[in-house]
This record gives sequence, structure tokens and C-alpha cells, in this order.
Amino acid sequence: MDQVFAPWRIEWIEREEQNDEIDECVFCELPDREDDREHRILARSEHAYVLLNNYPYSPGHAMVIPFEHGGQFRTLPDETLLDHAKLKGRTIDALETAYDPEGFNAGENLGGAAAGGSVDDHVHTHVVPRWEGDTNFMPAIADTTVIVEGLADTYERLHEAFAAQDGATVGATDEAVRLDLE
Repeated sequence: MDQVFAPWRIEWIEREEQNDEIDECVFCELPDREDDREHRILARSEHAYVLLNNYPYSPGHAMVIPFEHGGQFRTLPDETLLDHAKLKGRTIDALETAYDPEGFNAGENLGGAAAGGSVDDHVHTHVVPRWEGDTNFMPAIADTTVIVEGLADTYERLHEAFAAQDGATVGATDEAVRLDLE
């Protein structure tokens, strides 16, 4: 049996909404809940938001998600597409500030189960910071990913990096950073 020590996962297991059911789409419902920090929403723009991935491939793995529900990229309004693209750029900027990676993988899940991921009917973009040599024998032969930083620490680093950007507004400590992308 493969075991990797992941003490930060207890926060997810013991969260208050543990028994709450998601009525429709998790990506539609999370931004409407209170306490962005608890739900790991890092930043918001007019048409999209940035969510820290609960099951990261590497530290800083985030997703840029339009508020508008839909599994087809081409059906989103132009203002949503532009906002999504700008927020993806701001996410890369925040990751560079917080982690100084050597590169990025950005992948869009665009409709349908074949696109992968656990949410297949709401467009979203994964932004994953990468470092040379960051893939080792664990995922290659042991089918195990090792994450070197707890999600709460990752959230703090990225929230601070978003807050330092031009056009950022920081409210209460449990709120996502608001970004004006104009």
C-alpha cells in the first residue's frame, strides 16, 4: 500500500460543508459561498476567479474558472473569454512572484468527460508551475505524487502575490483578492 503523509488534508475532511451536497456544479456554487479562504478562492475578476486545486500536481497548481457555466469554450461571451485570458496571465504573474518556477503547464478542460478532470461540464484552465527535474521516480514508477507544501501555506503565498498586483483590492482576511483587469 502506498502512503504519503499529507497532514493538510485534515482541513478538507473536517470542513463545515463536509455533508453539504453540491446541487449542480461545484464551480458555480463555490464562488457564492462565504469565506473564500476556506474554499481556496484566491482571486476574482469581473467574469472569472482563481481556485487553488485541492489535488495539486505541484505546489501552486491553480485553476482559472469563468463564473458562467458551460462546457464549451466557444460558447462563452467575448467579454468572458477576454477576462479569463487576462486572469490566466495574472495567475502566471502571481505564481512567478510566489514560486519563481522555470516554466508552466496550462491546460484547458473544454467540455465532456473525455477532457479529463472531475468537473467536465464547466470550462476551466489548470495553471501548473514547473521546475526542471520536478518529475521524479514517484509518479513515474510508484503512481504517487509528492507535494512539498501544505495547501494552506500555498494559499497564503499566492494570495499575497495576487494582492501585490496592480489593480488589486484586498478586503477581509477571508476574502479573495479583487482584480481590476481593465
